[in-house]
Amino acid sequence: MQPSVESLVRLLESYRGRDKVIRTACYGSQLVGGVLSQKAEMDVSSHRLGKRLLLFSAQLSHCRTVLRLFDDLSMLAYSQSYGFGGREEDAGVRLLSVLTNVADQIYYPCEHIAWAADAKLIKTKSDNWWLFSTVLWGTSLLLGILRSLRVLLLLKKRLKKCERDGGGNSSRSQLRRQMRGEVLSILSSTVDLSNAIHWMPPGFLWAGRFPNWLVGLMGTISSLIGFIQMNAGDSDKTDST
Repeated sequence: MQPSVESLVRLLESYRGRDKVIRTACYGSQLVGGVLSQKAEMDVSSHRLGKRLLLFSAQLSHCRTVLRLFDDLSMLAYSQSYGFGGREEDAGVRLLSVLTNVADQIYYPCEHIAWAADAKLIKTKSDNWWLFSTVLWGTSLLLGILRSLRVLLLLKKRLKKCERDGGGNSSRSQLRRQMRGEVLSILSSTVDLSNAIHWMPPGFLWAGRFPNWLVGLMGTISSLIGFIQMNAGDSDKTDST
């Protein structure tokens, strides 16, 4: 019990770790709240609890939006450090990564303007800015999926070459870990992309058709995958040291 509490405390001490916890709580509340709010005719108390959980989820989502007001500079620093991806060996991976960084960089100011419009800090309609934000988020996710698929293909070729040349077990194990990481990234981005499409204007694919519990389920799956990837990254750092 004590190690679990200490791990949670360490997670909450970092900004990224705290955001993952808030995100999981946000989507988890939407999942449970969406299920309970559908029991209006069967159980009034469950329905009320579900509505409260949905309100709690909305507040957590708003909290994350406010916290992202300060993410522009860190994203800019990352984009500058990556540059045009000169360290990447594959041109396709390099191009997709640069385009992803551009979409992510533009996303933040669009969301900030939408938030400021809703908060009555500026005189403009927020609808279009929220739409731009969603489109940029979806574009980033789609580019990320394509990048992971490309990386997965390259890793598969390297693994086959390694097995053919009689490479060591450690090298093959490392390649398999990287492949599992890319598969998790594809799964996470895919479920997030399904939610992004749901938040698009009605008439676009399945936009607006997801019930609250399904949105919550998709987001919860993505959030849990994020925790798995974080733990895997920590394990890789431990192994390297």
